[in-house]
Amino acid sequence: MVHTGVLRVCCLFVLFLYLSAFTINQRPNVQDNDVDAGELREDIPEINLKSGVDLFEGDIMLTPKSRNALLDKSYRWSFPIPYILADNLDLNAKAVILKSFEMYRLKSCVDFKPYEGEPTYIHFQKFGGCWSMVGDLKTGQNLSIGERCDYKAIVEHEILHALGFYHEQSRSDRDDYVEIWWNEITSGMEHNFNKYADNFITDLNTPYDYESVMHYGPFSFNKNESIPTITAKIPAFNDIIGQRLDFSEIDLERLNRMYNCTASHTLLDQCSFEFINICGMVQGTNDNADWVHGISTPGTNEDHTLAGSCQDAGYFMYFNTHSGSIGHTALLESRILYPKRTQQCLQFFYKMNGSPQDKLVIWIRTDDGSGNVRKMKKIHTIQGDKDQNWKIAHVTVHANQKFRYVFQGIQGDNTTSSGGILLDDISLKETPCPNAVWVVRNFTEILGSTTKGHLIYSPRFYSPEGYGYGVSLYPHGLAGSIYTGYTGIRFHMCSGENDAVMEWPALNRQAIITVLDQDPDVKLRMSSSRSFTTMSSHVIASMNNISQWERPSIVGTFDPSCNCHRSMDFGWSTFVSHSQLNRRSFLKNDDLIIFADFEDITHLIKTEVPIKISEPQTHEVVLERNKRSVQNQDDTMDHFIQRSNNPCDPSPCMNGGVCVIEKGQANCRCSSGQAFFYTGEQCESKQIHGNVLGILIGGGAGTIVLTMAVLSVLGRQGNTNHMRR
Repeated sequence: MVHTGVLRVCCLFVLFLYLSAFTINQRPNVQDNDVDAGELREDIPEINLKSGVDLFEGDIMLTPKSRNALLDKSYRWSFPIPYILADNLDLNAKAVILKSFEMYRLKSCVDFKPYEGEPTYIHFQKFGGCWSMVGDLKTGQNLSIGERCDYKAIVEHEILHALGFYHEQSRSDRDDYVEIWWNEITSGMEHNFNKYADNFITDLNTPYDYESVMHYGPFSFNKNESIPTITAKIPAFNDIIGQRLDFSEIDLERLNRMYNCTASHTLLDQCSFEFINICGMVQGTNDNADWVHGISTPGTNEDHTLAGSCQDAGYFMYFNTHSGSIGHTALLESRILYPKRTQQCLQFFYKMNGSPQDKLVIWIRTDDGSGNVRKMKKIHTIQGDKDQNWKIAHVTVHANQKFRYVFQGIQGDNTTSSGGILLDDISLKETPCPNAVWVVRNFTEILGSTTKGHLIYSPRFYSPEGYGYGVSLYPHGLAGSIYTGYTGIRFHMCSGENDAVMEWPALNRQAIITVLDQDPDVKLRMSSSRSFTTMSSHVIASMNNISQWERPSIVGTFDPSCNCHRSMDFGWSTFVSHSQLNRRSFLKNDDLIIFADFEDITHLIKTEVPIKISEPQTHEVVLERNKRSVQNQDDTMDHFIQRSNNPCDPSPCMNGGVCVIEKGQANCRCSSGQAFFYTGEQCESKQIHGNVLGILIGGGAGTIVLTMAVLSVLGRQGNTNHMRR
């Protein structure tokens, strides 16, 4: 009997091992009408593995030049970087790439420009997966934004590779900060967790960054979907490594050190009033009152920056409207600013806790033609009300020459005994203002009083074109979601006053939803932003496959709260986790702030331009394969070298594919073996021959049958022996 039991266990163990070799990790559960799994969406390693892409560190196309691109200044880019958006990119991906460019312009000195025949450029294309080369190769290079890669943080990640950066956990000192669980890594993927000496990559004298957008997530390349391959030695960071919100503070510090950045391209000004110089702002000279530099009382929300959470900190500007006479006014003016673009967005937080008759007026003071900045133009007026909470405001400014922005406080009543106008956390960016802003107050209280499936509708907003739309907020996610601890946010169309003249269905429009990180420093904000583009494939099966983006009065249901029809919503059941909301400044003063935009991106359908063939050059290109030994991580990387001329220089072909020139264009001839073959424009996808697959499936089924038979025989033999006794 003992021998029988041992044999049974051995058979089951062999069967388990055999079948486990063909197990594919399941994707996160996605609700009906979800774009993707939101915060639970697949990361770069998972996307690339399922695309059959096998590259150095998972997403790097390595060349000899990129081996020390971060160290060798000759392989760093000059700005602006020329780019091409290939027409094989998904439409949403093109718009996401352009939005990512704006994040680089806002937070660094990195800039981009459309390609105009320069010898070096980045060619964004849709190949298998998400990947990039490292450093400026001086001959033009591809960067792939494949299916499911059209997400802001992923695009930022791949561009950082192109700028010369490797993954955070590749640092030589990483073992001081994270634990690599080698036994849990998928066989053959161990090379993705190698670390490298500081003569290969450098940390630019910055500390290890658990929050880096270049860090792997805990479950990267794992063979058991619930068991991590990398964990932080400080457990609190286990839920942070692999974040895909935005650049971390240290990401930006490294980027700006590497490229000697001293200023942003699009951030003109920002101020949280925490220093006595109030960011160079000045009091007006033609008024009869002043703004006061005030400090909050601990435990109150008098200031917005710190919400009264710190002693001897939390400053703001304050205009007293209860002790003067009606009409008293105070001017607060910025320093002189020099715009590069013709449109700016002034964002600020304000509180009006005095009389509802008080006013806050925003002006700009421009050059009068003689060089003096004195000509005044009124931009926007905010009337006081009985809501004494902090509010967010966005004011569009059109300045094409040097100017100042001006806040004018006006006292509207002399019968109040307290209160005034408060200003805090001001920023001026040369980017468009969000089209729609929805502030959900007391969100923690809402979480405590609602359950899964509870739905809150936003007001109806109008896009610049005139479409009505709204946001659906599910504080605990949709009723059918298997996940807990997540907030769902989805987009829907609303019927409106312009529907008779609008184009229906509303296709090729990008819906962008952003949950604002309210950090006072705009460059350090890590907001959660997701997008999708309306497509003809989005149909309602229950209505004879009519377009989901048809007129809402046809496909929607009536909502008396807006006196409009709202269409079926589409978006993310797990947009953001509750833990994420509480980790950063998403819920300052318990306000959840959501931006929602709906933009026509039809003009991006055709963006590709022909590449001008430069003089032939010869150099080496190395495509990194799974060669580095885990046991000897200091060995020289194995590689193969091929020499070629443009347009196969550098070769776009992966996995042993051969680049050939046909009609002046590079084409890949993919390799094939007895068991596997490669397909795709760059031979990036690995496929298994049908006959081999049949053998494997048949073998697996045979193994199951054989095992069951063995167990059955053993069972009978055991019963027979027992009866004989």
